[in-house]
Amino acid sequence: MTNPIRVLVVDDSTFMRGALVRMIEKDPRFKVIDVAMNGEEGVRKAAELKPDVITMDVEMPVMNGLEALEIIVKTSKIPVVMVSTLTEAGAVTTLRALEIGAIDFIPKALNSADKNIFKGADEIHAKLAAAAGLPTIPVVPAAARQAPRVLPSVDHIKRLNVKVVLIGSSTGGPKALQTLLSQLPAQLPVPVVIAQHMPPDFTLALAKRLDESTPPTVVEATQGEVLLPGKVYIAPGGRHLRLQATGVVIGEDRGESPYKPSIDVLAESAAALFGKQVLAVMLTGMGADGAREFKRLKDLGAHIIAQDQATSVVYGMPKAVLELGGVNEVLPLDRIGPRVRALLGS
Repeated sequence: MTNPIRVLVVDDSTFMRGALVRMIEKDPRFKVIDVAMNGEEGVRKAAELKPDVITMDVEMPVMNGLEALEIIVKTSKIPVVMVSTLTEAGAVTTLRALEIGAIDFIPKALNSADKNIFKGADEIHAKLAAAAGLPTIPVVPAAARQAPRVLPSVDHIKRLNVKVVLIGSSTGGPKALQTLLSQLPAQLPVPVVIAQHMPPDFTLALAKRLDESTPPTVVEATQGEVLLPGKVYIAPGGRHLRLQATGVVIGEDRGESPYKPSIDVLAESAAALFGKQVLAVMLTGMGADGAREFKRLKDLGAHIIAQDQATSVVYGMPKAVLELGGVNEVLPLDRIGPRVRALLGS
């Protein structure tokens, strides 16, 4: 049996520390080697014990989670997963943590019956596994996978006739979106629609941050909104975004996907509305959301770009769509924005 992944839990709440330890150790792949009561103690124990992954609370005495995170990412390569409240303030703080270098976050949501942290042991295990670089269970059926191959050159494609750009992202996505949108002009000839796996409130905070820090206008999409060229729309967290001729439709899950917002749901609606006139980008993320419908888009004649493994925080979603044969180009993150500009002729 392989050695378990060693976890350090940092939280000022005795109750929360105990709860996290119990949940984490339900999976035999993990072993909590110690706990810390504040950021200062967390930094010290991280240096002494060198855990494989750290869970880090945000609000703590002596030294808070953001301060501790900054020290840890500067002095080590230990991945950190933040434990965050599902509030607007928590969303802003979490986005800041992701910018500093946290791999992902676990929402507490103690007052929510549906999203309570104590109902999410599987999600915690999946995020810790991804942060620690553990191999994940194959998410694409073996029979559907295609053998690894060299993609044909698409250098001859200089410009596409598209109506919309779709972007899918999950773990590592906020930082990747920041990089990609920073490379785009203030005005593109088509709208951009993003499905980033996030809870409610977090996507609004993400849209505001990206709007303030990148050239395009970025908003959280609203019900009935008509897509305008040059504008970037982020699907609201916790709900699906579907594209229709009359405008954006924000709705609940109809059994299509466990992810909300879902990249598959967005892409399926785009395929029905625009057919091959879609440019789609799959960024870093855990799982396989988007693979099925990105493959369908490619079969229709749409153009699909996937982020490469070397620049992905988690090479799950790009790998899944590649294995299905749904990719035209695989590019490092810093080349995706310029390529999108070139394909749109802007």
